[in-house]
Amino acid sequence: MTTRILFVCLGNICRSPTAEGVFRGLAAKVGADLVIDSAGTSGWHNGELPDRRSMAEAKRRGYDLSQQRSRKLTAQDFFDFDLILGMDNSNVRNIAAIRPSGALTPVRLFLDYAPGQPLREVPDPYYEDNFEGVFDLIETASQGLLADLAD
Repeated sequence: MTTRILFVCLGNICRSPTAEGVFRGLAAKVGADLVIDSAGTSGWHNGELPDRRSMAEAKRRGYDLSQQRSRKLTAQDFFDFDLILGMDNSNVRNIAAIRPSGALTPVRLFLDYAPGQPLREVPDPYYEDNFEGVFDLIETASQGLLADLAD
């Protein structure tokens, strides 16, 4: 059975598309049967490519984000995905605010899958220009998520 995972941040141009691309790349290496997507809670950047700095860091690390386009989280996502992962607590609150009645899809913080990591939230690199550090966190959590799914 295919597991369907959705990564969510605010604008869907930095953290969640990075998580989508990194997780997709790592899952492909192990042949995991997954559907992977990302979305933003704001919709401010609908249809846009990921941030150029995310794309550059991804390319440097061997990931390709060039086919991804930003989109807004929808109520239907709660029925289309088996797990929704927010990048920070604000994202998780925003996700919960649009959860439709009857939707049972679990919503968690992505860094819950990086238990050895002291941070619980993936910081937004947009203003701080910390794309390298964010990629490190996302790779760690992605490896933890893959291990969790394999159990």
